[in-house]
Amino acid sequence: MAQVSIVTSQAGAMIGHDGAMRFMCVGDSMTIGRAGDFTWRYRMWQHLEASFDGPYAIVGPRTELYATDTGTPASTAYAAEDFPPDARRHLAGWGEGWLHMAPVIADTVTEHRADVLLVSLGLIDLGFYTDSDQTALNAHAFLTAARTANPHIRCVLLPVIPNIRAESDAPFAAECTRFNELLAKTVADLDTPTSPLLLASHPPGYDIHTDTYDGTHPGPSGEHRLAAAYADAMHQAWGLGGPYRAEDDFLIPSPSASPVRASARPAVRTG
Repeated sequence: MAQVSIVTSQAGAMIGHDGAMRFMCVGDSMTIGRAGDFTWRYRMWQHLEASFDGPYAIVGPRTELYATDTGTPASTAYAAEDFPPDARRHLAGWGEGWLHMAPVIADTVTEHRADVLLVSLGLIDLGFYTDSDQTALNAHAFLTAARTANPHIRCVLLPVIPNIRAESDAPFAAECTRFNELLAKTVADLDTPTSPLLLASHPPGYDIHTDTYDGTHPGPSGEHRLAAAYADAMHQAWGLGGPYRAEDDFLIPSPSASPVRASARPAVRTG
């Protein structure tokens, strides 16, 4: 069993394993980030530090950023020096999608004892690997596999945010729209009281022209908006943490949209 460092409300403090909620960020290039990025994972860690009432851990098999000079996930050059090494853990990869994560998620959840998955996948699949129908099937396989490892796993899934390509490639834009519809149906079909699923809202105000550095990958304001989508979904539906508060209030408007519940069941509150 992998050793998991537990972060309490005081950065870097450690407690025992029992009772900690373990969060794992799962994603593609938007989640791993590149050398010099803060990443939305850092913004989520800040949010948990400020709002989570109880012990928690950020878990996963990887800690690195993508190094653009070598084309490998080998960089430790995070923009934020206060981002603790243990809180940098993730399961994300540049160019990796549902296709790549579905086969490994069960073993990863088992090894790192994840309780909550924060998932941002699909754009790279639709752009390079699979059509919307196959991508949705891979998402279904991912969720099913995660549950074989932890029957009580919780998942918050972000819909695909179409990137700059969608502005000039109508078929690709249509595939993004169709996949998001299929993902919503998958979440609704698979949601259960013992393993609840949430489809987060599209981040309010997210603009690929101002919130990304290249039309796809989030810059600082985009990182805040992505973290807010997850944080507000968990707070509103499950009572976990609190409302997201950006470092600068102007970065994040007051969210007008609520997370899309998979059913009308009452929210499960655990903290």
